[in-house]
Amino acid sequence: MDENTVLLRQALAADMNWVVRQHGERYQREYGWNSEFEVLVADIVARMMAQHDPLWERGWIAEIDGQRVGSAFVVRKSATQAQLRLLLLTPEARGLGLGARLTDECIAYAQAKGYQSMILWTHSNLTSARAIYARRGFRLMQSEPYRGFGCELVGETWERQL
Repeated sequence: MDENTVLLRQALAADMNWVVRQHGERYQREYGWNSEFEVLVADIVARMMAQHDPLWERGWIAEIDGQRVGSAFVVRKSATQAQLRLLLLTPEARGLGLGARLTDECIAYAQAKGYQSMILWTHSNLTSARAIYARRGFRLMQSEPYRGFGCELVGETWERQL
């Protein structure tokens, strides 16, 4: 893929429908999650847009040759804590290091803003994402089995000091 142009750019309002749709489609196809997950993502996106504070929050869209292939967002959880949200890569973008790049951008942004820590919520079956987080110093803080999105899952809260 050396001949392809890879770009990380600031997320725009026009990207948000894509973020919701991609999460719903990918998680249904790859993990069998039902539409409840897409509804959750739509709610997260709606709240991010309605409450967006451009001084403390930012999102990124990864593109290859002008096509969206990934996303990640930093939102303000509190005055001292940022939250990493909605990290996603499409299958064609996996293996190129874009998940790591998106996560690194989020961490660098949060550090530059003076947040003291970053938190995120993920699931035990999302092994690639969990590996990215662990390599960047995130630590598993809480693990809780539950039934959600039509499946038996284990939700996880991870945190990293900045």
